[in-house]
Amino acid sequence: MTMKRALTGTLAAAVFFTLAPASGVFAEDLRVPVGSQADRSQQNMPRTGMTQASVRAAWGQPNSIDSAVGQPPISQWHYGKFVVYFEQDRVIHSVLTHQR
Repeated sequence: MTMKRALTGTLAAAVFFTLAPASGVFAEDLRVPVGSQADRSQQNMPRTGMTQASVRAAWGQPNSIDSAVGQPPISQWHYGKFVVYFEQDRVIHSVLTHQR
């Protein structure tokens, strides 16, 4: 009886490990054309930790501002080629906008 339980457990493990890798077969292959990739290090954008005053001094008044939402409050400043995300008064991220 013990041998039967051991064999059943081994069989179940073999079935699991045989089927597990099959899920990777359906993964999507995402390709981004080289011309549309942006090197953020080459872009002139606000850096993490900058204050709103320093961003405004360096890049001027944003085209538009989305008010703070959520907790912690996150706001967005929209410039021509990028968007700056603030948590309270500090930059948490700058993102290039899609240029057509």
